[in-house]
Amino acid sequence: MIVTVTLNPALDLTYTVDELVRHATHRVGAVAERAGGKGLNVANVLHALGEPVLATGLLGGRTGAHVRTLVDAAGLAGSFVAIGDETRRTVTVVDRADATGLWEPGPTVTSAEWSAFAEHYESLMAGASVVVFSGSLPPGLRPDAYAVLIAAAKRHGVRTVLDTSGEALVHGTAAAPDVVKPNAEEARAIGRTGTLVVSRGREGLIAYTGEGIFEAAPPEIVEGNPTGAGDACAAAIARGLRDGTPWPALLADAAALAAAAVAAPVAGAVDLDEYDRLRKRGPHVQPDR
Repeated sequence: MIVTVTLNPALDLTYTVDELVRHATHRVGAVAERAGGKGLNVANVLHALGEPVLATGLLGGRTGAHVRTLVDAAGLAGSFVAIGDETRRTVTVVDRADATGLWEPGPTVTSAEWSAFAEHYESLMAGASVVVFSGSLPPGLRPDAYAVLIAAAKRHGVRTVLDTSGEALVHGTAAAPDVVKPNAEEARAIGRTGTLVVSRGREGLIAYTGEGIFEAAPPEIVEGNPTGAGDACAAAIARGLRDGTPWPALLADAAALAAAAVAAPVAGAVDLDEYDRLRKRGPHVQPDR
């Protein structure tokens, strides 16, 4: 089973407009809401693919209760720890060209709540094969929070994928997870430490691995909402680690799944027909020279 950790989940709201114009009033064509945060997006993608996955994290207040209801309604297995402060909301405005995001900072987590989560998390490791740590840390948590959880996973022989930013990325990378998934700017900050899968937007992915350095580009540019593409990539990496997939094939799959996420209207979803089509066309993978 793959476990996803979302320490700063959110109620995701997606508004679709014809064109986003600064300082203007917009008529929203469609509204979608879902349980969000990067780790929950990863879990939703894996669930859509029929993979066994368990989502865990911290939820609080009325917003957190609503997020839990949405998780249950989606048929996603969840095991969360309650906190006193209110879970955040995120808003994504999608137009024909791209997406614009507005992220609330998240609740303040107490030391007692963190201790309760760490204990709960350790109890989940017995049934886990891979853990994915995704997204920002909420206020109140130390920047080495992911490093602590990575060390616990290692004690249980569980493989790990880290997708975060800032100090959490630096501290988490120092704990030597199996794969770190930064973007190009973040990769410069941490250097080539361990196995990295670097997102480069429309240019695709580059992986620095023990098998070599590989590049994967989708066979074509897919238009849509790129917000959840990185989370779909992390889902593919986790599945590939679990299955022992060689890196060229794993990276090709990650590039196709990320592109299929762009074709879906909201983060955490993938267009499965597009995914099958892109896989058959074969994302181009080559050793980096």
